[in-house]
Amino acid sequence: MVPEELDPIRLAWPDVGQAELDALAEVIADGRLTMGPRVAAFEAELARACETRHAVAVSSGTAALHLAVIALGLDPGDEVIVPAYTFPATANVVALAGLKPVLVDVDPVTMNLDPALVEVGPRTKAILPVHLFGRPARLEELPPDLPLLEDAAAALGARRRGRPCGSLGVAACHSFHPRKIVTTGEGGAVTTDDDRFADRVRSLRHHGWQGDDMPHPGLNYRLSDLLCAVGLPQLRRLDELLAARTRLAAAYTERLHGLPVVLPEADEGDVHGWQAYVVQVDRRDDVLAGLRAAGIEAQIGTYALPLLSAYRDQGFFPGATHAYEHALALPFHSRLTESQLDRVVEVLGRLL
Repeated sequence: MVPEELDPIRLAWPDVGQAELDALAEVIADGRLTMGPRVAAFEAELARACETRHAVAVSSGTAALHLAVIALGLDPGDEVIVPAYTFPATANVVALAGLKPVLVDVDPVTMNLDPALVEVGPRTKAILPVHLFGRPARLEELPPDLPLLEDAAAALGARRRGRPCGSLGVAACHSFHPRKIVTTGEGGAVTTDDDRFADRVRSLRHHGWQGDDMPHPGLNYRLSDLLCAVGLPQLRRLDELLAARTRLAAAYTERLHGLPVVLPEADEGDVHGWQAYVVQVDRRDDVLAGLRAAGIEAQIGTYALPLLSAYRDQGFFPGATHAYEHALALPFHSRLTESQLDRVVEVLGRLL
């Protein structure tokens, strides 16, 4: 047997087990594999968790963003404000909908959109802020007369000023990728209190059908009963999963105290969603390479869009560049042992 200190430490590991296997077996035995009763049950549970009237399950977090942007009903060339530091899907869906993503820099510490830098022009029609890595964004500081679409892909379970992320704008978009607190393997959802918005997204995810008619073209962004069967047992114990991640984050923070790192945290009174544990360090690339060489899976935080060719024409964004060059995601999942946490921090300390 390989000693534990030599075992690779994985970056992520979904919290799934026998309950998910049993739920999958039930779907297979039932024979209804595509969108059916498990999707409806998953949507009801998600709406309850986000305290919204509606949740519409779709095939990915990107699909959720895409449909939500389309459902706004904006005109070609209208502008949507997007953080300059985020996974590219946030901006890509705006461009693919025929709109213009306008990048706004982020606070280099929180790594969320900096409300003080938002400028509203004549064609600015919406804002798409991100609760990055699960840290609630300061949405109440954004211009109040523009619709907000939350990118809450990393923020299921997070709360801003007592309210769930996923309920703070016109609509919110969720992801159930395996690195998220609840996973369906691949999958996403849109949550909203707006009945018409929800109906529009439901129609768009299913080719544009409304009853026996198709008043507008849509897409096949449906999520299957198989995948929702995987997600339902986790969603039903969301509080338990978030509590486990909160304890893990606290264990990291305690061990990292005194090292030259910027530690993640939420604003006072907020609840962090802890999709990932992302610190900021100097010489990030060297540290990342050193961790990987020691058998510790780590990763960059996410991407500075202005450094990608598709968005390079929008200028220099110092906050996004700083975050991109310093953010480091450490292994973060419920199977991490105390000795593995010690090993990660010991290796990280030697590299700093």
